[in-house]
Amino acid sequence: MKTFLKPLTVEEEKYYLQRYQGGDLEAKNVLIERNLRLVAHVVKKYQGIDEDLDDLISIGTVGLIKAIQTFDSNKANRLSTYAARCIDNELLMMLRSRKKTSKEVSLYEPIGTDKEGNEIHLLDIIENVPVDVVDTYTFKEDVKKLYELIESVLTPREYEVVKLRYGLFGEEEYTQREIAKRLNISRSYVSRIEKNALLKLRRFFLPS
Repeated sequence: MKTFLKPLTVEEEKYYLQRYQGGDLEAKNVLIERNLRLVAHVVKKYQGIDEDLDDLISIGTVGLIKAIQTFDSNKANRLSTYAARCIDNELLMMLRSRKKTSKEVSLYEPIGTDKEGNEIHLLDIIENVPVDVVDTYTFKEDVKKLYELIESVLTPREYEVVKLRYGLFGEEEYTQREIAKRLNISRSYVSRIEKNALLKLRRFFLPS
C-alpha cells in the first residue's frame, strides 16, 4: 500500500503557494507531494471501472499539477477544494476520450477469413507497414487517416459496404447478409466488395 504524506495545513498551503507563485519550483513539488493523498481519494470512486489504478493515479496527478498552476486564491479559499475538481475533470476527460475511441479499437475485431483461412481485420491494412513508419504515428492518427481514406478513395458502393459492415460514421454494424438484403445484392458480392475495399485501403497505407 502506497503511503502518502500528510496534507498541508491552511497556513502551510498559503506559504508554499506564495513561494511557488514567486518562482520557487521546490515549493511546487511540496504542493504536489502533500496533495497526492487527495488524488488517491478522488481516484477511489473510479476503481470499479476497468482501468489500471496506477494509470488513474497518473492522470489524477496531471489534474493536480494543472490545479496548482492555475489556482487563484482570490477565487477559491483552499487549493484542495479547487484541486479536487481539477483531478475529477482530468479523469472524466480521459474516460470520455477512451469511450469515444472504443469504436476505433474495435477495428481489431476479426471480420472474416481469406482463401487461406487466415482472419481478416480492418486494421490489417496497416499491419505490413515498416516499423520505422508505424513508429512515427500514434494509433489515433492511423485511425484518423483510415477514416479519411475510406471517404476519399473508395467507390460509393465500397464506402457504403465498409460503413455498414463496421458501424462507421454513426451507422450500426450489420452482417454481410443484412447488408446484401439492404443493398439488394448477393452476400458473396458484399464479401468481394469488402475485401477489395480493404486491399485498396492497404495500398494507400503502404509507402510509395
